Amino acid sequence: MNFSVKNGATKKGTKGVPDLLDPNILKSARDIYLTYCYFHVKLVKPPIGVAIDRTTHRGQLLFTKKPILLPWENFIPINQIESEV
Repeated sequence: MNFSVKNGATKKGTKGVPDLLDPNILKSARDIYLTYCYFHVKLVKPPIGVAIDRTTHRGQLLFTKKPILLPWENFIPINQIESEV
């Protein structure tokens, strides 16, 4: 997918995943995931990621294959969260 920039250049991007992710958002997503793992030792179905609000850093785990995000939310895939734990 290409995105137009003001000067006419195009920028490649991945749908739903921002190019640069705020480290504080990633930390909040990781905290949400680790809290879930702490209280649910036997993971029946692993989450696919975390939907997190960009301003409040509140989020929730997502378990469906095609999550629906609100305009102010970011999706952090579980592989990105686990790679830095």
